[in-house]
Amino acid sequence: MTDKQTLDIYSEKADEYASMTDSLNKEDPELRAFIDAIPQCGHVLDLGCGPGASAAKMAQAGLQVDAYDAVPQMVALADQHEGVQARQATFAEVNGAALYDGVWANFSLLHAERNDLPGHLKRIATALKPGGRFHIAVKTGTGSHRDRLGRLYTYYTDAELTGLLENAGFKVVGRREGRSAGLSGEEAPWIALAAVSA
Repeated sequence: MTDKQTLDIYSEKADEYASMTDSLNKEDPELRAFIDAIPQCGHVLDLGCGPGASAAKMAQAGLQVDAYDAVPQMVALADQHEGVQARQATFAEVNGAALYDGVWANFSLLHAERNDLPGHLKRIATALKPGGRFHIAVKTGTGSHRDRLGRLYTYYTDAELTGLLENAGFKVVGRREGRSAGLSGEEAPWIALAAVSA
């Protein structure tokens, strides 16, 4: 993510966002399914980790957890969780081959520019071990818009996102749709896809 306005908003609201995600992650069926799909003591990446609530749950489950976020305040919060190795990095900084058993990108890649997403997905596919698990959740719709806080969102339909994943070498193995309100208070529809790398 490189949109300065979005990054600045997350910087300003890091503590507020941490309080919100702590409560949301207590009973997250997608996170539970992701953890259950990873081998014991497996190596995972939380991409766009925010304050680290999901990364902390993964570490508590015995996984080796790397966590990337472009916002320094978020990295500082994530790094406080035991077992979480957090660093400041953008989506474009995912590199290496066959490093991870799983990559978790929960409502993070929706802040990337549409033209950049195929490249991000290719890098993630390369960074995953064969058969590695990938979780991606985005808000559904079309186009790109800013929310009432000013954060930039890129929206996708189920078919569009599924096609992008398949083009990057993934096979979609699960999906869940819902509707909820985030930090801005605006309710929006979303989709979460589970996929495996070739």
